[in-house]
Amino acid sequence: MRSTRPLPASPPQPVPGNPTEAALHAVAEAVGRLQFGVVQLVVHDGRVVQLEVTERKRFA
Repeated sequence: MRSTRPLPASPPQPVPGNPTEAALHAVAEAVGRLQFGVVQLVVHDGRVVQLEVTERKRFA
């Protein structure tokens, strides 16, 4: 049986400073806690404005 990673108690907080660094930090966190799924970035005018995570649960 695989071990599962616990979800954080609260949503990730933005990193102060550079918005690009904050987006990269959020992406790294999302990928780090995801076992199966999709991480999608929404970009407007060359800037990341939204991060979407779709998680899949596999039972076989």
